[in-house]
Amino acid sequence: MLKRSRGIQLKSRGELEAMRAAGLVVAGALAAVRAAVRPGASTAELDEIAETHIREAGAVPSFKGYHGFTGSICASVNEQVVHGIPTTTRVLAEGDLISVDCGAILEGWHGDSAVTVPVGQASEADLRLSEATRLSMLAGIAACRPGKRLTDISHAIELETLRVQEEHGVEYGIVANFGGHGIGTEMHMEPYIPNYGKPGRGPKLREGMALAIEPMLTLGTDDTRELSDGWTVVTADGTRAAHWEHTVALTSDGPWVLTAPAED
Repeated sequence: MLKRSRGIQLKSRGELEAMRAAGLVVAGALAAVRAAVRPGASTAELDEIAETHIREAGAVPSFKGYHGFTGSICASVNEQVVHGIPTTTRVLAEGDLISVDCGAILEGWHGDSAVTVPVGQASEADLRLSEATRLSMLAGIAACRPGKRLTDISHAIELETLRVQEEHGVEYGIVANFGGHGIGTEMHMEPYIPNYGKPGRGPKLREGMALAIEPMLTLGTDDTRELSDGWTVVTADGTRAAHWEHTVALTSDGPWVLTAPAED
């Protein structure tokens, strides 16, 4: 039986290695999707590429059928923050910004990761937004260490966002009501991880935890609304958003990014 700490699943080294295998499937699927992002491609085409990669690897898309979701990826374009449904009618155009979230289940273990990709020639503002989000994610990952508290991750993400926005001379919105989560034998598990907040609060982080770290930043408000499809979340003011995510294991040697691409 898997161990738990305050309701948070703890994994053995072997179980984390099984999660790494699932993470590599996700990394490969995202690499294939990124290579296919271009003006004229539909989000349904990208979805098919991801699903094919996942199934050929012997895994199952964790998003497809999840509470009725119809895609193997979430494809969120421009003002869409998360949970965009892939369709044949959403065709990418030059200058778009697409966030692709992907999950896979391999032998009962989940991997979950997201990237933001420019379509063709992106604006400098969009490129900086994506980079700010990626750097905030990396700061959150660096805080994933045994002995720290849960909100130390949240605080690290917030501090990095503030640092980068000062460097860029732009105020970024940290999306409210969406954040990271525990992951393992299920895709969404305890704990919920806000992307901002005071440090030193929440449960103590322990070796064997696996967490999905996923900041979402915007070029405007931190408020969002859900579209009538019941899934797609957009910025309330119509400004663009970016989303980056990795699944991370806490080890005595530091954070282990389970969804990072394999080293050459």
